[in-house]
Amino acid sequence: MIKGKLCEYFSGFGFKRLSATEVDPETSHGHEFQGIGAFRELFGTERHEFSATFIHLSDIHDDGLISQQGDLSWYDSRENQPHRSPEYRLYYHAEVTLVQEYINPEDLIIVAREPDGNIVVMMAEAGSTYEQQLMWLFDIVEEELFTKFIVRDVDDDETLNYASRIILENLGIEIIEEAENWLDVMLDRFGKAFPKTRVFSAFAQETLPEVSPIDNPDTALVQWMDQEELLFRTFERHLVTERLREGFGTHGDDVDAFISFSLSVQNRRKSRVGHALENHLEQVFISHNLSYSRNKETENRAKPDFIFPDIDKYHYPEFPDCRLSMLGVKSSCKDRWRQVLSEAARINEKHLLTMEPGISENQTSEMQSNSLQLVVPSLLHSTYKPEQQTWLFDVADFLDMVRERQSTD
Repeated sequence: MIKGKLCEYFSGFGFKRLSATEVDPETSHGHEFQGIGAFRELFGTERHEFSATFIHLSDIHDDGLISQQGDLSWYDSRENQPHRSPEYRLYYHAEVTLVQEYINPEDLIIVAREPDGNIVVMMAEAGSTYEQQLMWLFDIVEEELFTKFIVRDVDDDETLNYASRIILENLGIEIIEEAENWLDVMLDRFGKAFPKTRVFSAFAQETLPEVSPIDNPDTALVQWMDQEELLFRTFERHLVTERLREGFGTHGDDVDAFISFSLSVQNRRKSRVGHALENHLEQVFISHNLSYSRNKETENRAKPDFIFPDIDKYHYPEFPDCRLSMLGVKSSCKDRWRQVLSEAARINEKHLLTMEPGISENQTSEMQSNSLQLVVPSLLHSTYKPEQQTWLFDVADFLDMVRERQSTD
């Protein structure tokens, strides 16, 4: 499996915190990023117009981000005054309205150059999960964030892992990886259609016989999810390509039919990940001989993802509350973690497993205050701040807790 490298997407980048004079129209009517001298390492010294994608990341947006195409101008304002020292400017053009509509002072900005020369301007709300994820992806620490840009090259040896691919996809960057050696196997087994998610998850596990959920459940969960994503994208790319070649409608150009097909592809992508995570977790529980119920009703038609030891004991009043456990499962959290709080009223301390890297301190503090314990595979712990890591459970921790509660007295 080809993991890919960050340098395939970005060759260099600069970062800092934004000031009011850069983004607040009440403070300044200019459209200029400041403290940009270090960009000479990235942009050179000649005048240049860059095509740019501007991205704002915040929970106020339905999909977590909005983006807009625009231009950046880089030049020396004293280029016609050779006797004076250079004074460089980096302007975003007036049509890039999202900067002054959504960006606030102290927000993080990362200006990154792609290998083809285009620019991506990423701006994340201060203190947000998105900011924490970007800082981890680009290896930025809080003490480096000033009002002037710091510019770095991207390490040629930095290999993408599960967390970095999630963050790149949150930026709208499609990760192109394929497991071509498995395509013929999938076509022979599944034909020209995706099987049910349980079947596909089991197939992904089958392709990694060396992975042991008993020896290391945290690693197994991440590797299974990683493998299923790779296999899914490989199979999807083949099936979608074949469908596009067939065309849509009688003459092959039915726009409504094409849009309907496109929406079905997007919906399948969104719904599949959560089911896949539950499937792989279930196999971990089976491998560890844990008793559980999946998606069974508690109160008010709520259906927690997993109840331990089982739903019958949950509904049996004489069974001690302290021996019950509940695990919610969400591939990504955002604000949806609160949904878990209303499930399984008998269980005061609830658990939630997620594959979301670098959730903000504000969110994890709120989880703690609501007696919700976050469970994150150990391979993703490094995306969280040190003080958060001391509180996090990993999968092995959760298994140990449930096993102890299920042990006979």
